[in-house]
Order: sequence, then structure tokens, then C-alpha cells
Amino acid sequence: AKEEIVGKYFGAKTATHPEWFKESFLDLEEDIADSAKQGKRLVVYFWQPGCPYCAQLWEDNFAEDDIIETFRKNFEIIAINMWGNREVVSVGGNDYTEKSFAEALSVAYTPTLFFFDENKKVVLKLQGYIPPENFRLALQYVSQHKEKEGNYASFVAANKAHDKSNQGELHTERYFSKPVYQLDVSQLSKADKGKYQVVFFEKPHCKNCDLLHQKTLQDKETIRLIKQFKSVQLNRYADTKVITPSGKQTTAKAWATQLNITYLPAMVFFDPEGKEVMRINAQMRSFHIQSVFDYVVSGAYKTELNFQRYISARADKIREAGKDVDIWTY
Repeated sequence: AKEEIVGKYFGAKTATHPEWFKESFLDLEEDIADSAKQGKRLVVYFWQPGCPYCAQLWEDNFAEDDIIETFRKNFEIIAINMWGNREVVSVGGNDYTEKSFAEALSVAYTPTLFFFDENKKVVLKLQGYIPPENFRLALQYVSQHKEKEGNYASFVAANKAHDKSNQGELHTERYFSKPVYQLDVSQLSKADKGKYQVVFFEKPHCKNCDLLHQKTLQDKETIRLIKQFKSVQLNRYADTKVITPSGKQTTAKAWATQLNITYLPAMVFFDPEGKEVMRINAQMRSFHIQSVFDYVVSGAYKTELNFQRYISARADKIREAGKDVDIWTY
């Protein structure tokens, strides 16, 4: 019999966590109260072994002295392995394993960070890795209790509002829809009816947006997947008129803030009924971006609710076809 050739798997890396993590019995109400006594807020950090984005959080963001200082002064952090079996007692007193707790909270990406206030409320949820300059803003928002003034997207937008780099041309692609930006599912053209939609929020002079266009969006596999969507690109800070999938008239800027878009480039995915089914609001490389497109357009999200499980199965399938998988390349 012919020997099956299985593709190789590249890019996995397990994070090394610092020794100053909070020692915890994973009773969250107790931990929140304990942190509050010290004038700090609790951060619950979901990670998994072999996750290069988790490794990057500690190797890049926490290599910056000001980030370590701000973080340790204002926060305590506990780590939860999304596949782990330790017992967790949630806010509200329910018992879980780490794994079932991650599922209950719909943790789709690692790292995911939940920031709790003193009243046991989540004031910010970061889903996926964000670079140091974005991470600093998140720490500022929570440590200065800015959630009392508005959502995190408004805070980020206010910080960037007078940035000259918001003006200019976006890096575009031939398969993006041309204006007018009409996403109302009841008004779509015959060609677009019944399609999933993806909205790219970007800005001019954005190196991570450029990277997306120069690398991921040039890849044949990405193009194959994107062409199955109606795709629209918006400048997150512009007053471009948009009609949303649910038929609401708004502007790109207002819609992005309402959707809580806090990182660029971001991608928000809508089903043919106009309901949001997935989003990318963090920095990701090609394999994960392609996996989200595939997860949505194949309808897999309806049956496999755990995106990380879906990604593993997708990687296995590609490798069984004799192709290599590199989760860390652009």
C-alpha cells in the first residue's frame, strides 16, 4: 500500500508565564474581593499550550517596562488553561472545570483577557493578541476606571480622533464591494442575496492593515474563501454612510463604536439573516484568519461551537492531504 504522507505542523509555541501570577484557588468572587482590598482589579487570562499568540503577549508586551509597572500596580492576574481540568468557581458561585468555564464564556481565541471591576462585573474583554501600543490603552482604560465614561471603543476612538493618519486612502482589494455601502439583507442584489457578509474596518497609514493586504489577502486560499462573501471595507474613523445588515442608516465611525471595534484591521462576519456570527478584533496571521472565514462560510459554526476545536480539525485535515500547516506565518 502507498504510504500516506502527512504534512508538518509549524508555529506552535507555549508561553512562559511570570512567577508573579496570583496564587489562586480559582474562586473568582474571592479573588476579585482580595484584589479589591489591595486597590487592584482582577484579570482572568485564558491561554492554551502551543499558542504562539499567548507567548507573544508575554514576550513582546511584557518586555516593556512601563507595561509591567502599570499592570502590577493596578492588576492581579490568574491563568486558566482553556483545556484544563482544575475546578473553577465562577462569579455567581457555579462550579466548572477550566475547560467547561472557557466554553461557558465562549472563549474563541487565546489569549482572552477578562478585566473585572470591584463589583464583579466584566468591564473589558480582550479576545486575541493585541500589540503593546493597543494593550497600553486597554490597561489605561481599566486602571483609570474609564468604563464609567463609555465603552472601550469610544475611549480608543477619542484617543485616536485627532490623529492625522486617519486621513488618506485605504489599501483596497478588487473583490471589495464599491460604494454605496448597502448591507441591508432585505435589499441585497440578486448576486449577493443569501451570502455571508464580512466588513473590514481599517484606517489609512496602518501597518497591520498593510500587512493584512500585502500578505494574507494575496494568498490564493484567502481569495478563494473571501470570494464567497460580500465584502465591504470601511475607514473606521470616517463619516462614510452605511446601511447595516439590519437596515439601520449610520456612518462607518458610529457603527464601529457601536460594534465595539477597538483594533485595526478588524473583521466582522454576518450571516445571510444579518446577524453577527464571528469577529476578528485582534492581531492574527494567515492560518487563523483563513480559518475564521472557513468556519463562517462553511456553516461549521452552527454545529462546532468551539472555534479552537474547529481549527485543530481543520489543521489535521490539511495535513492529512499532505500539506504543511504553519500557524505563525503571514
